Amino acid sequence: LAKVIHDNFGIEEALMTTVHAYTATQKTVDGPSAKAWRDGRGAHQNIIPASTGAAKAVGKVIPELNGKLTGMAYRVPVSDVSVVDLTCRLSRPASYANIKEAVKKAAHGPMKG
Repeated sequence: LAKVIHDNFGIEEALMTTVHAYTATQKTVDGPSAKAWRDGRGAHQNIIPASTGAAKAVGKVIPELNGKLTGMAYRVPVSDVSVVDLTCRLSRPASYANIKEAVKKAAHGPMKG
């Protein structure tokens, strides 16, 4: 998504928020955590804010976006889902329709599959 938007409209800066299912390393009930107090919350009962390396990873894969993305994550009490919200400040003006068209074109073309 970041590549398509950057290639078509230019990304000046962006915030990427990921929401995903809890992980196997999380506690199933509240308890102590050596890493961070939030990690001690029970995964089945809480929405837990967490750090993410996804924004930094995008910068490594797409060098021109290095340092332009920041991110945060939420681990939620479900077994298997994920979603990404990407909020961008663009270099060039774009409407919602323009962005949808660019993403759809990429999905049916060079990024198909």
